[in-house]
Amino acid sequence: MKLMTKEIEKKLPGLGTHDSAGAEDIPVVAKYFTPDSSWTWYVTEGNKEGDDWRFFGWVEGDYPEFGYFMLSDLESVRGCLGLRVERDLHFKANLSEVM
Repeated sequence: MKLMTKEIEKKLPGLGTHDSAGAEDIPVVAKYFTPDSSWTWYVTEGNKEGDDWRFFGWVEGDYPEFGYFMLSDLESVRGCLGLRVERDLHFKANLSEVM
């Protein structure tokens, strides 16, 4: 599954765009998850860096937190059964709905 698409790229605001916005006003542009573990990444902003992308968003893992993460890292992650990260094709929400 392709994690980054042209559609996501068109919708993705640059890093820092939502610095003064409330969570209820910040759309989640993409949701990535590991189907065989408890990690989920909710992308709210991002910038292209060479051939890669730096994202910012809400990360639910061992300790839920806001953070930066790279597309290349998501592409290399494997869950406990060796499954790759997937993109939720039907997810639509604001940040306040997932926190």
